[in-house]
Amino acid sequence: MLDIEYIYNEYFLTVYKYLYSLCKNKDIAEELTQETFCRSIKTLNQFRGDCKISVWLCQIAKNCWYEELRKTKKHIPLDDELEDDALESIDDKLVKDSNKELIYRKIENLEKQTKKVMYYRISSNMSFKEIRLVNGKN
Repeated sequence: MLDIEYIYNEYFLTVYKYLYSLCKNKDIAEELTQETFCRSIKTLNQFRGDCKISVWLCQIAKNCWYEELRKTKKHIPLDDELEDDALESIDDKLVKDSNKELIYRKIENLEKQTKKVMYYRISSNMSFKEIRLVNGKN
């Protein structure tokens, strides 16, 4: 049996960063992160271990985000329509603004799919395999 307190403490920040990269709003990201963990508790017995727990949680988080968009009747973005800014925090901008600006400028020149993967990688520290799984690509 998995320890939900351990899972929460270990993966809260990963899930929060992932959701923030989708919604660009701290309050919504926090609320959806809480909803993600509530749902994970309810469905913990369904976790088969086919992927990392972080991937499973981010899949739940993405579903929570899409439900939030439906509830508020906002457009559900296709994967290649996700906004690309707002992944940098204010602190990051102050500390590493010139280096990050250069990196983000270079990422902007990549094709859409590669750009999306790079933003996921930067914002949530997921491995490329985890990003692929979260996006439903086995």
